[in-house]
Amino acid sequence: MAPDFSKYTDGLMPVIIQDVLTLEVLMLGFMNEEAFAKTQAEGKVTFFSRSKQRLWTKGETSNNFLLVKEILVDCDNDTVLIKAEPQGPTCHTGDISCFGEANDQFSLQQLEKVIIDRKNNPSEKSYTASLFAKGINKIAQKVGEEAVEIVIESKDDNKELFLGEAADLMFHYLVLLQAKGFSLADVLQVLETRHKK
Repeated sequence: MAPDFSKYTDGLMPVIIQDVLTLEVLMLGFMNEEAFAKTQAEGKVTFFSRSKQRLWTKGETSNNFLLVKEILVDCDNDTVLIKAEPQGPTCHTGDISCFGEANDQFSLQQLEKVIIDRKNNPSEKSYTASLFAKGINKIAQKVGEEAVEIVIESKDDNKELFLGEAADLMFHYLVLLQAKGFSLADVLQVLETRHKK
């Protein structure tokens, strides 16, 4: 299905932006045909700004881009849903969503953002930065060590130790993904494809 912009006298179609990982609704904007084509071509959400009367790529000044992962058109071809990976807060207020939801709930996505920050802005005090500095072999080794440790702990009934090792494995796995240039969204996309088969 393709969006039918002719259904609107001003040619502006409502577009809902949803976080591809959390499925949280982030914002509502409007696109004309040109904005829609640019969004498809560049992989970054671009709206038609009614206040500026021009195309506006979300994040063009803040760098909080919305990276397109999937574009869906509703059954009437008059509304678009874009599943995106936000590169920072979506709302100009600093909230993750324009619907007033504060970014105060811990998530794997937040942890991933911290890991990315440690990779891009290393400090001597950061364990995560030290892993990146040691290189891919050391990071992969740590993932292997943590995988063995969780297997060992799974054979006992100590909940605290088992969950601790699960957390260690998850953390080092996320570091490995970033070291290889991938993200949780990339892995979820593979899982989604497999789920559809």
